[in-house]
Amino acid sequence: MNWKAHDLNRPRPPVIEPSVQPGSAERSSDAIVLFDGTESSLENWQSQAGGPTKWIVSDGAFEAVPGSGYVFTRMGFGDCQLHIEWAAPLPAEGEGQGRGNSGVFLMGLYEIQILDSYQNDTYPDGQAGSIYGQYPPLVNACRPPGHWQSYDVVFRRPHFRPDGSLEQVARVTLLHNGVLVQDRVELWGPTGWLQHDPYQAHGDRLPLSLQDHGNPVRFRNIWLREISETAEVGSPVPVSESVVRLTQVVLAKHVGRYETGNGAACKFRVREVLQEYRLQCALYDDRWLDLVPHSTTDFSFRWTAGRIEFSLDDEGIPASVWIQVAEKEIRAKKVD
Repeated sequence: MNWKAHDLNRPRPPVIEPSVQPGSAERSSDAIVLFDGTESSLENWQSQAGGPTKWIVSDGAFEAVPGSGYVFTRMGFGDCQLHIEWAAPLPAEGEGQGRGNSGVFLMGLYEIQILDSYQNDTYPDGQAGSIYGQYPPLVNACRPPGHWQSYDVVFRRPHFRPDGSLEQVARVTLLHNGVLVQDRVELWGPTGWLQHDPYQAHGDRLPLSLQDHGNPVRFRNIWLREISETAEVGSPVPVSESVVRLTQVVLAKHVGRYETGNGAACKFRVREVLQEYRLQCALYDDRWLDLVPHSTTDFSFRWTAGRIEFSLDDEGIPASVWIQVAEKEIRAKKVD
């Protein structure tokens, strides 16, 4: 069924005990380090007004100062893989949304909720690991307050047409303490309290922000990898169109068994496919691959990167073949 935002009657995600300890995810060589526990990494962050952040570094952690406002990265990002670790305050104070509340805002617009959800009830689309106001987490993988927790996020930004209309929604995958809690969910628009906002065209790269919600939530080990944008869904590879059309009689001259110097064999045959005669090749086994003719001697594979060139004898009959496919080059002579 459909649920309105923040419905307290919405089923609670099951509570589990996560097994993965945060801090084990080492960053890759192409990662952009946003916070590494040093004072100097504060230079990667700024206030909403563009000045220095008022958040502090304490015991190697980036700590929210209540009332100081959100912090924003100086760089903008689009599609990305994000790793961030956080800890709710100890001792725990408040209840519901008032306990250990913060958030990670992708592009400054799309919030992954941070909350002390350990034995702390609230509306499901507002607990830790939720896409705030939209999707509750699949499970509650929260650790007790004071314990370090990890978020690993894969974010795909929304796309807009030149006229500003929405072409593709944003998508989020999230692991909380190593447990999948959001599985490539499609965002309805920018997140918000009480209701989500409709999509409005924005830039391809915008700053990441962390929320000051009045609680001294701590952060550490924040890094991000920019990832390439996904291609449009379609054929696995473009279909190679025939440059020339050869008759069945011409194709039949290539039919036969060809052997390499070590006795390995490849075979060629002709078959009618979709009212068209096609030369097919089997390399070492009986998987027949469609070929596309570019001349009487030059062919390519229809679905695979590679080339096939036949050498002719004095009578114009194929006598040998050279095949290049993947990392292999095959030279074979016709034996029958």
